[in-house]
Amino acid sequence: MKNMSFTITVEQARAMKKDVTRRQGWANLQEGEIIQQVVKGMGLKKGETVEKIHTIKVVNVTREPLMAIVTIPHRGHPLSEVEREGFPCRTANWFVDMYCQHNRCDSTDLVTRIEFRYVFVCKACQETSVLPAFCKPICTGCGELLA
Repeated sequence: MKNMSFTITVEQARAMKKDVTRRQGWANLQEGEIIQQVVKGMGLKKGETVEKIHTIKVVNVTREPLMAIVTIPHRGHPLSEVEREGFPCRTANWFVDMYCQHNRCDSTDLVTRIEFRYVFVCKACQETSVLPAFCKPICTGCGELLA
């Protein structure tokens, strides 16, 4: 399983308040792949270990200009792309500026837009549940609360 760092949005990922991410790389990522969200994947000091957040399943991958977050703000979803990225009180232009600053890129650069769901294995019944963000994680098999 590949690791994907969520350094900038750790709290949003932990709280499952994010179901879309944009990346400079990951162009070969495929729908259906299972990924481990981590706090930090590179630059670990000697003795440090990867801190896991959640396991996610990729449900959609597209390559597009970063500015598409401004020009296509909702994509048929009730939440804006910025909200889905984990920033409910920010604008799309703010997001583009923040992204460019952190990734040393330009707003016209192509990025990989990755949409995902959260994967849980129920300790009570061993059922695997693939759940959307922004919901209470409940087992689809037995109804137990997952976390």
